[in-house]
Amino acid sequence: MRSTTPAPTVVSPHVLSARTAVAVVFGLNGLALASWFSRVPAAREALELSAGQLGLLLLTSSVGAVLALPVAGMVTHRLGTGRAVMTAVVLAATGLTLSGVGAAVFEAPIMVGVGLFLLGYGCGTGEVAMNVEGAAVERRLGRTIMPRFHAAWSLGTVAGGVIGAGCAQVGLSVAAHLILAAAVTLVGTLAAARRFLPPDPEQVTTQARGGGAQLLAAWREPRTLLIGLLVLVMAFTEGTANDWLAVAFVDGHEVSEAVGAAAFAVFVAAMTLGRTVGTVALDAWGRAPVLAATIVVAAVGAAVAVLAGSWMLALVGVVLWGLGASLGFPVGMSAAADEEQRASVRVSVVAAIGYTAFLAGPPLVGLLGDRFGVLRALLVVPILLMPALVLVPATRQPRQ
Repeated sequence: MRSTTPAPTVVSPHVLSARTAVAVVFGLNGLALASWFSRVPAAREALELSAGQLGLLLLTSSVGAVLALPVAGMVTHRLGTGRAVMTAVVLAATGLTLSGVGAAVFEAPIMVGVGLFLLGYGCGTGEVAMNVEGAAVERRLGRTIMPRFHAAWSLGTVAGGVIGAGCAQVGLSVAAHLILAAAVTLVGTLAAARRFLPPDPEQVTTQARGGGAQLLAAWREPRTLLIGLLVLVMAFTEGTANDWLAVAFVDGHEVSEAVGAAAFAVFVAAMTLGRTVGTVALDAWGRAPVLAATIVVAAVGAAVAVLAGSWMLALVGVVLWGLGASLGFPVGMSAAADEEQRASVRVSVVAAIGYTAFLAGPPLVGLLGDRFGVLRALLVVPILLMPALVLVPATRQPRQ
């Protein structure tokens, strides 16, 4: 079944402006997160943490995100997507700054943990709000575009990864790097969110009156829960690479910190390509066949990245891993938003389930890393991916 919707006759200039604004917000969100991910090896060295300790520290950002998600839908209902995103980016930028200063200046794991919590809480709230806005824009454009928004997020992570590798190479401190990244993210997001779609007064009134009941109902819908489980696995596949790929290359393949950061940049570059080309594939063959194929590709790629005898061959696996992981999260968001009137609450539920991967992932890989090494611990990714194939049919569009 094709995933497109009938095109409208005329597209309002406000919709086109909102489309660009949403892409900018996605991109800057990716830049902020990748700025931290790319400097994890430097932060670990400054704080003198073991793999297990680092996993627990990374857990703080996931805790923040998971605590934000159950209420993010209601926050978005009450504030509107634009104001929700503005509030979220203030928290995220503050957290990114604290994380950099805490690691490089004060060498205080507690300060870094507080910063990562705020970063996670802000990004979790913003994740729901910007996906709800993206779904609204997609509906008004009348064609599939959600993966392109997530491609913008991946492009932001590419930029963040490349900049992070450059900063590591020239010896720029983690604090200076992350303060600059936070400033760019804050200013750009505040400007872009002002161009979001104006709220529909009638729809806002309806959501405010029945939002809580709709949210509880969404938690009882089998299809929504199955989509959430699929997104959970795909978020784990993506998030594990974000958190651990640079460290795994440094420790397991014995490369420099700059090469480790570059490996992360290769991963997010592959995800960007997958999300751009994947839109065409989804329209041609439908969600289920494309997702099934990409899951297999991700599993093979992750295995090659771990088991390859050289770091250069491992990079080939990283490319496959990124391509395969690229579509699961955005397609899950699109599937959750198939019915416009219930889109926001369903996106909130799916995101909440999916983000538990970021809660469990860092400590799981960290504990496995203490026992088997961080690189070998990444084999948990293909082990979890293959059973997820049975969840793919839930993403098919419901019959009208």
